[in-house]
Amino acid sequence: MEKESKSTGRKAYYIAKMRKAAQLLFYKRHSIPGAKGWELRRKVGSDYPKVINLLNEYLDRIGLTVKIVFEEEANPPENPTLEQYDKARFYITLKENLRAEEAKMVGWRIDDLAALCTSIAYITSKGGKVERKELEELLRSKIPEWRVDIDLNKFIRLGYLVEDENRQIYLGWRTRAEVDQKKLIDLLLKTEAKA
Repeated sequence: MEKESKSTGRKAYYIAKMRKAAQLLFYKRHSIPGAKGWELRRKVGSDYPKVINLLNEYLDRIGLTVKIVFEEEANPPENPTLEQYDKARFYITLKENLRAEEAKMVGWRIDDLAALCTSIAYITSKGGKVERKELEELLRSKIPEWRVDIDLNKFIRLGYLVEDENRQIYLGWRTRAEVDQKKLIDLLLKTEAKA
């Protein structure tokens, strides 16, 4: 009887922590969705990586997943330390790829998606960085000129791209979280081969 009571108490303890973690990850408090690991540690406790794993198992049932993006590192570490988790961004996204008709439901214009795909593919083909001026020239050949600056600034603000003080543009944390870059390049190459 006492064992059962401890088990129920422990389950309630983790359910409460999962609820706090989900609130941090689902509700947007600023322009960048998700939460940093240190925010989760502060609100959920030092065992937040375990709580995130439990939350991820629960979200898996409804087609969602918690992505962990290590912003300072190009490749995610195999066995991250608590310090690396504290610096990482935790973000809830769809488990499967978004189809074009579903993209309309999340508020993206099709030409904005095309500009983002073009930007990601071009930056990837250039080894991971490109001058802003060069990317602007490419986008001007694909979308109306007045949209180029608006789109680039939007992609940077939302975390899909990053611009440094030298006006070099890199792929952002959100691209690494949401975009399967290899699949994108493969799809573009297939499209090119058919044309």
